[in-house]
Amino acid sequence: MDERTTVTEYLRLGVRFGRLAPRLLHGYTGDGRLLSEVYSEPPPAPRELAAQARRLRGLVRSGDLPARRGEFLLGQLTALDCLGRMLAGARPSFGARLRACFQLDAVVGEPEPYERAHAELDTILPGTGPLSRRMAAFRERDRVPPRVLPACVRALSTALRERTSEVLGLPGGESVDYRFVTDPRVSGLHHYLGHGRSRVSVGLAAPHRTASLPRLIAHESYPGHHVQYCRRRSPCRAPEQAVVLAQTPECVVAEGLAERGLDTVVGPGWGEWARRVLSGVLRFPHAELAERVDRALRKLSGVRGDAAVMLHEHGCSRERVCAYLRHWLLLDETRATALVDLLSDPTPAAHAVVCSEGERLMVSRTAQDEVVGTARDYLRLLEEPHVPRTVRAALVAPTGDHTVE
Repeated sequence: MDERTTVTEYLRLGVRFGRLAPRLLHGYTGDGRLLSEVYSEPPPAPRELAAQARRLRGLVRSGDLPARRGEFLLGQLTALDCLGRMLAGARPSFGARLRACFQLDAVVGEPEPYERAHAELDTILPGTGPLSRRMAAFRERDRVPPRVLPACVRALSTALRERTSEVLGLPGGESVDYRFVTDPRVSGLHHYLGHGRSRVSVGLAAPHRTASLPRLIAHESYPGHHVQYCRRRSPCRAPEQAVVLAQTPECVVAEGLAERGLDTVVGPGWGEWARRVLSGVLRFPHAELAERVDRALRKLSGVRGDAAVMLHEHGCSRERVCAYLRHWLLLDETRATALVDLLSDPTPAAHAVVCSEGERLMVSRTAQDEVVGTARDYLRLLEEPHVPRTVRAALVAPTGDHTVE
């Protein structure tokens, strides 16, 4: 089977999974004829799809695809094999699922970086008394009133779109529509509609803060998930990128890049930038402090993934995990309990690990743990087919290549 046929069969397989479990197919930007052909087929069976993934994996190993593209397909197909078996009733351990679907290990982070983040917050946050109390006071002061949230979101989106266009470039005809929903489980959620258009849902019930709202909009829209999908329409992209699949290794890279978007298009000083952007909507006098707090809190981003691993891999009690979250994330009992409730579902739990490890994968590209690198670096990772294994290989040999195994 030649390269083109192998890639086409991968695209067909991805769409077949989307027929079986629609949430697995996040997007398709390829030939509409393939989509029509797959949807005219008899309904697929999960075990059959898993077998197809294994067969294609063997063809990729024996083929002559460029190494990075081959590694991408191997990672994606390994995940689809696992997902097919899960849809057929298999119940792999949480750690086995992380390895097969995301190329990640189920480990709990060391406490030293979290301790340093707490020490940094202790220095930054004003006032006296316990750190948790001062953090709660800051969060209350930093809260965005729901009545002005839509105006804040649109102002930030407009400004981020301009910066993204200047730094990375944007295709013509793209757009993002924002919806504001009352679902308390939704903070921000991107959905690609096709043809360069996206819908981003923002939760009105979720507590939003001026210290985190710019990063949320950058993550979901500019230059995050919306731009990622728009770039997949480029004629220069690898053909296998026409299908976007949830719960696969490509998600780790996508989440990491989205989380680093604000740093790439705005960079240090984004707090003052956000103050100016929001000046006509909301007073933001503590912009510099908010940026410093955000920088420290992001060093605690692995805590949610830790909690997921503790629940599903180590079998820790809800009470112990809740205490862990309260201590490291400086949460009150209500918020910590709500987070444990969310992480009790293995799928959101896996996503928590993906988000934290995705960002860690990106920041490991620099010595100072500040940004993903240059705009060129961001664009390359955005446009090329990558999975965690290929990003790690690039860290070892940035200009070299590696062998498909």
